Order: sequence, then C-alpha cells, then structure tokens
Amino acid sequence: MTTPQRIITPPCAQPGAPSPLQATGRPLRWGVVSTGRIAGKVTGDLALLEDAVLQAVSSRVEANATAFAGRFNFARAYFDNDDGKGYDQLFADPDVDVVYVATPHGQHYEIAKLALEAGKHVLCEKSLTINAREALELAELARSRKLFLMEAVWTRFLPIIHRAWDITHSGELGEIQWLQADLGFPAPYDATARLWNPAAGGGALLDLTVYPLTWALGVLGFPQTVLATGHINDDGVDAQNALTLTYGSGAQAQLTSSLLSSSPQTATVCGSAGWLRTGTPLHHPNELTIHRHGGEQRLERFGRIGQNYVYELREVTRCIQEGLSESPTMPLEDTLNTMRLFDGVRAQIGVSYANDRAVPVLD
Repeated sequence: MTTPQRIITPPCAQPGAPSPLQATGRPLRWGVVSTGRIAGKVTGDLALLEDAVLQAVSSRVEANATAFAGRFNFARAYFDNDDGKGYDQLFADPDVDVVYVATPHGQHYEIAKLALEAGKHVLCEKSLTINAREALELAELARSRKLFLMEAVWTRFLPIIHRAWDITHSGELGEIQWLQADLGFPAPYDATARLWNPAAGGGALLDLTVYPLTWALGVLGFPQTVLATGHINDDGVDAQNALTLTYGSGAQAQLTSSLLSSSPQTATVCGSAGWLRTGTPLHHPNELTIHRHGGEQRLERFGRIGQNYVYELREVTRCIQEGLSESPTMPLEDTLNTMRLFDGVRAQIGVSYANDRAVPVLD
C-alpha cells in the first residue's frame, strides 16, 4: 500500500473554529438504527447540534424503540412487526435524510446497503463492514447514487488528536522512527455477546484495533508490510492480536489489542528529537505529554463537548449540507485500505467470518 496524503483536519477542529454545535446549514433529519449503548451515547451528542432533527429511531423490540424515542424526543419510533423490520420502515420514511447505523459489525453491510438503496445518506459505526469486499460494494453504491457514506471513526475528528499529529508532522520530535499504541480490557466471555460472537464480527480486531491503527495512519500513513499474530479462541474469535507495521522510511509501529487483559491504553510516538505520549484512553484522551530530547517536557490539556462525538457529527452534517459524498478527513479510500489491511491480518492469524463467503481478499 502506498502512504496516503496526511489526514486533513476537519474545519470544526481547526484553531479558532466556531463551536461544533453551531449550525453550518439547513437542518438535517436523522434516523438512528439500534438502541444500544453506543447509539445512546452518539444520539445524546447529536441532540446537541443546532441543525440536527431527531426524526426516527428503529429497534427490533417495540419497548426499546419507544423508550429510546422518548428519552431523546424522536418524532417517530419503528420496530419489527408483521409488516417488516423496523429499519425497513425507517428507510421508507420520507422525512429521514441521513441514517446512523449502530448495530453489530455483522449487520452493517445489509443495513447500510438498504439505507443507501432507499436514498439515505449513511454514517455507519466502525468497522464499516466485515471485510473489504462488502466495504467496496457499499462505497461503489454510495458513489453511484451520489450519497454520503462514512465510517464512524470518531477519533479522527478530535482536536486533541489533530494537535498530536500536527506536532509529529512539524518536526518538533525530529524524524519519527517508532510508534506504539495499545488498547485492551478484560471482557467477560459470553458466546452470545457482540464482542465474542463470530456472526456479529466479534473479536479484538474489528472492535479495538482500529484505534491503535488510527494513530499509525495519522502519523506514518499506511504501511508497506504488516506482520500479525493473535490468540484465537475455540469459537474462532481473536481474543487479542499484535501487529507490526513497517514503512519504507525504516519506521515501525507496534499495535496491540486485547479482550483478555487490561492495558495502559496509550499511544507513544518517538522521533530522533523527542517523544509524545497520550493520556488514557488513546482514542479520546484529554492530555498529551511532549518530551524533548535533553529533558524539556510539557503537558497540553484539552476539554470536551458532550461525549466528544460532536466533532464527527458536525463533519457529517457539514459534508451533506455542502453536497459532498465523502469526508476529506475520513475518505472512503482510507476505509477500503483499512479493511484490506484487516483482511490480510485475518488471513495471517486465522480468522474468518460467514460474510467472507470464500471470496478472495481484494488486492
């Protein structure tokens, strides 16, 4: 893979930018698919945006849909009944402009595809799909319909993350030679739970590794080679994995993710003139430590707005209002390259999903 252009700072994360809560254009009417934990956190931040209208929510269970609608003051609630699935009804709603998909990974492709076919813009939780083939199909569909599609990697939009990347690219740390990033926590085993269920795309790779990888991409870009190892449980799920990325410059990145053990949950970027380390957790820290070779050190702290999803949601809103089909900060090509990388990792560590259907990995 070739190293891409540097990740672009979204307008709302630039120094001196207006609050991401302020309207940037016409109101957008949102539909939310799922009423789980992440859906609740993101919807809480969505409600803070001046130009967001909470139009509809869907769930398999009527009680969940109505409770979620009441909690956030949605205009409508849809649920599975004799007439079909709740999200089918939501997609048929002419008053919904954009859909946020927050279901388990294994359902993303089907649901996002139906939303796009219904003419809705889509923000879909990471990982966008189970594999690169599914991601490419969604990207091609969105592009052919001139609809906005984005994978919800919220870390990419946070001001503190872009500040860290600005420092690493400024030369203050010298030439970047090494990066380490980890994310781990002990998740109690439950074969039916999303994190451990292979049908849902369970495992550390799709759920956790995107965050350490985001640090490598922001600092060094996509690697030339990837060497992966992992521990696979009896269900065929990767309980933890370790990736070593190498670059043409000679730089390396070590990324670890685990559902078995607690980790510092930090990222460290090391250069010839100093190093930078995040606070915990690395995917939404509130402080950075910058250490110059020779002993000079400083601490930079950042505040937060809501749960910090507002920056991602502002970018989606702005892009749709401006008629863009992709975000410059989270372009579809980055998602496709990430899914190709993950397909390669799975081939190395021995993880497969039913969604793969024996289709060869995309080059």
